[in-house]
Amino acid sequence: MRKEFSMSNDKVTINFTEKYCSNYESLLQSYGFKRVLDTFLKKAKVRNSHSYKLLAQKLGTTDTREIRKALVRTFQLLTIMSADEIISYNEDVEKIIEDREGFFAIIEDIYSFWRRLERYTIIHNNRIRDGIASVSFLDANSQFSMLILNFYRTIEKNVIGTMPNIFRQLPAGGNACILINNPIWTVPEEYKVLEEVPFIETIALETPFITYPKKNTRDGMFAEVYENPLVNGKIDKDNWFCYPAKIGELLAFVYFHRDFMEHGITLSNLFELAREDEYKGRKPDIVYTFGVEEDTEELKTVFYEDKKNDIMYGYVNHNENIDYFGYMKKMCLTLHNLIMIKRGYLPIHGAMVNIVLKNGKNANVVIIGDSGAGKSESLEAFRALSEDHVSEMTVVFDDMGSFKLKDEGIYGYGTEVGAFVRLDDLDQGYAFKEIDRSIFMNPDKINARLVMPVSTYKEIIKGYKVDILLYANNYERVEQGGNAIELFESPAKAIDVFKAGARMAKGTTTETGLVTSYFANPFGPAQKQAETDILIDQYFNRSFEDGIKVGQIKTCLAVSGLEKNGPKTAALELFELIKSL
Repeated sequence: MRKEFSMSNDKVTINFTEKYCSNYESLLQSYGFKRVLDTFLKKAKVRNSHSYKLLAQKLGTTDTREIRKALVRTFQLLTIMSADEIISYNEDVEKIIEDREGFFAIIEDIYSFWRRLERYTIIHNNRIRDGIASVSFLDANSQFSMLILNFYRTIEKNVIGTMPNIFRQLPAGGNACILINNPIWTVPEEYKVLEEVPFIETIALETPFITYPKKNTRDGMFAEVYENPLVNGKIDKDNWFCYPAKIGELLAFVYFHRDFMEHGITLSNLFELAREDEYKGRKPDIVYTFGVEEDTEELKTVFYEDKKNDIMYGYVNHNENIDYFGYMKKMCLTLHNLIMIKRGYLPIHGAMVNIVLKNGKNANVVIIGDSGAGKSESLEAFRALSEDHVSEMTVVFDDMGSFKLKDEGIYGYGTEVGAFVRLDDLDQGYAFKEIDRSIFMNPDKINARLVMPVSTYKEIIKGYKVDILLYANNYERVEQGGNAIELFESPAKAIDVFKAGARMAKGTTTETGLVTSYFANPFGPAQKQAETDILIDQYFNRSFEDGIKVGQIKTCLAVSGLEKNGPKTAALELFELIKSL
């Protein structure tokens, strides 16, 4: 990005390398400040808001450019003198500020409009021009935020004559500040259009970060194509960023269009950000382009196995329907799983946790299930009950992992350091405890989501031997006197249940009612069923040979009235099973 400021889809991107505002004068003269005012006034005019009507009446014009110029002049004066002093010698400004309460309301409207925008600030690590130079990366955004706050407070004080006696230290600068660079990597010819797209090196995130994407569910499966779809796409390097992610043991270059910046930034709470020395000069295992502009309006969510370059490539075109983080996360995991299948490893759509009980017993537990089956919710139930029952708990994976066969047994490995969980099904108290480091998505809607860190990269790639393997059954009620956990006696019975992948849809996708998905995993195994069938037989037969407890756990997550207590009851029964090992 070479512009000092860009704005689209209620997102603003400020390039500190090109322009860094360090005082009121540079702020008021900046292109970005004028652009924000112009956009505010245009929207206010369409709504015919009270602020717009008051400004138009006082200035005698409906031209938003003229109104903006008058506002800038007024703000300039208000940064150095009071409203009374201004009125005494400037008749033009007097028209606007003579109604103190009305003008105070206008300032509040503009400030609220600014804070409702998603705001991102950028520093180019290897390209300093007339912008920021002496301020460090971590200080840059905080000092800019204080500049905005002090500017807002100064002009309000000079309008009403007094300082407020309550100060709310709200983040008024960027919601996230990113340090980017342009590393050298050997780009295959087919991906040359991506060569100059900058890589994210560091992210400073102002949490809690609340975003409002246009969509709240994901639809369908990702389809395989047999020609590289990037040949038809348009990549403008000034509108794109790359998040170099470590997805399990794989290196992924995740490219995203700035219109979907919130999804790219949210990756920082989900996948470990690779360091430059881990990807510089290296060919990635995965390349994913999210939001490619092309001439068609048809939605494309596809993947391509690039055998020539040994790259698994994901492609999603620029479309309003992909404005949901599930499209970002699940394609990354699909590409990971396809590579795992090629290598002879079994992708697992589920959660794995190492549990150490207070009596000293411990077990590595895997719960498999598709979206909304109760995997993450079961983990939250374990946490809620930890004070009474659990000594230690380590999350290996929260949503997707893989099994590998070793001489000693079956070992589980994770892909993510974070969790993308459904806010609706979490205990409210727990959600608030995690608010200080979380990213919230549409918290006011059904299928509201929370993305938060839950583990470390070291833990997810360590490898844990599987002791208990359960299928998450979210639709069957546990009858009075019945058990929430049912163990299977043979591999055949277990394979039937796990392959069927039955669950009651919970609104996480566009599906409704009781649905099935192959091996509860539409992210790789469903696209490669023949190859996965062989792996399932191999791994489940080995599970019974090794004495792994294989069964199903009734989470009751889709049973009305049991959404919270169902996972807790199942968790308590699981603790008893661990004690019996």
